[in-house]
Amino acid sequence: QVQLIESGGGLVQAGGSLRLSCAASERTLALGHNVMGWFRQAPGKDGEFVAAIRWSDGVSHYSDFVEGRFTISRDNAKYGMNLQMNGLKAEDTGVYYCASGTFGYNRDERDYFFGSEYQYWGQGIQVTVSS
Repeated sequence: QVQLIESGGGLVQAGGSLRLSCAASERTLALGHNVMGWFRQAPGKDGEFVAAIRWSDGVSHYSDFVEGRFTISRDNAKYGMNLQMNGLKAEDTGVYYCASGTFGYNRDERDYFFGSEYQYWGQGIQVTVSS
């Protein structure tokens, strides 16, 4: 069983930065997982895609509302990934979830945006941005 563990959340003022990390308990690559993503859920709202990265070549995708502010990267040592969040805004507040999944190489990369396509999820970590 794969376990994904998030860390690095907390409280920060608007304009500040946080770095989230996601570590896998097993080598997800051995299970064929080749894409990892971040999703978030704000209070009273549906979950939404934040960013994703393909393990083989580091190709990444971002939602429009974080493009240019957040950076996703692989963490080879932890078989996981990081999310550097700069220029945080109050609307970035929410619970952030790490996800891992298997996507065939002929899959449309737009599929990375959908949480239903991922097989494993972390427990979530709170990010609070005060205005």
